[in-house]
Amino acid sequence: MFHRRTRSRVRAVTVATAAALAALVLGGCSGDSGDSAAEGGPSVVAPGKPGEDARTLSADEARKAVGDDTPNSADVGYVRMMIVHHRQALVMTDLAAKHAESDRVSGLARRIAAAQGPEIKAMEGWLKRHGKLGGGPKEHDHGAMPGMATPRQLEALSDARGAKFDSLFLKLMITHHQGAVTMATDVLSQGNNVLVEEMANDVIAQQTSEISRMRSLLA
Repeated sequence: MFHRRTRSRVRAVTVATAAALAALVLGGCSGDSGDSAAEGGPSVVAPGKPGEDARTLSADEARKAVGDDTPNSADVGYVRMMIVHHRQALVMTDLAAKHAESDRVSGLARRIAAAQGPEIKAMEGWLKRHGKLGGGPKEHDHGAMPGMATPRQLEALSDARGAKFDSLFLKLMITHHQGAVTMATDVLSQGNNVLVEEMANDVIAQQTSEISRMRSLLA
């Protein structure tokens, strides 16, 4: 389920354009050096409103269409915290690779790790582009981030084996995901940057789905 701010619902075409720009910025591009370069970069296909044709915009035109989405403190704080949040998830999935008994649990852990590892790199790239890479919460600053496992809980997870490990992993990861969804929902109402909004919506959609899957494994 996607949670959109009112601004995004009103500016649906702008958000779609921003998503296309996000792919270019986060994923890189290898556009040719012909006309598109002369016009300020690769072109972006922006979907039209209902009943209207799509438009092809230059990168400069697309940036103007997005408007002023200068990151505010909520955007920067969210990205910094989510990096730390994701890193802890990778610690937990690494333990699952070693100690999970159920193939379904270990498979879920692999999918979480495969998604969140690249997301960390993307978020670090976003901070670097905006000159905000330094600072931010540390691994031990659990109070600022909902859903984070405590050192004692991580120790218990590390010591657990078999079915006991699987159950504890699922419970901790459900809480961890719920915290991530809370953080993402908060930045949708407080942030200003469209790319951060897209990241947050991806977190909500993916982790809400995974919460449901993990609950079914606990049943």
